[in-house]
Amino acid sequence: MRIFFLSLFAGAVLFSSAGAQTPAPIVVQAVTPPPSKQSAVVAGVTTPATQTTLKALQAMKAANDEILAQQKATLEKLDEMEKAANEIRIYSKRG
Repeated sequence: MRIFFLSLFAGAVLFSSAGAQTPAPIVVQAVTPPPSKQSAVVAGVTTPATQTTLKALQAMKAANDEILAQQKATLEKLDEMEKAANEIRIYSKRG
């Protein structure tokens, strides 16, 4: 009985491995991208739209720098407050 199940199992393994073949590869042609509009900007040609965009980006950068400066000042104040709080804790434990 064991020999029957063992041979049945071996036959199933051989049958399943015989049908498992890799399919032929599928070749897809690459799509060439359309010519980009940025090539004119790279060549040095500037339009009023790009100048306007550049000015807007510069204004955004200036606003971002201002916000970063405010955040730096706030972090410094918080550090000072933390140091003061630690000193108060030290002095309160001594007293």
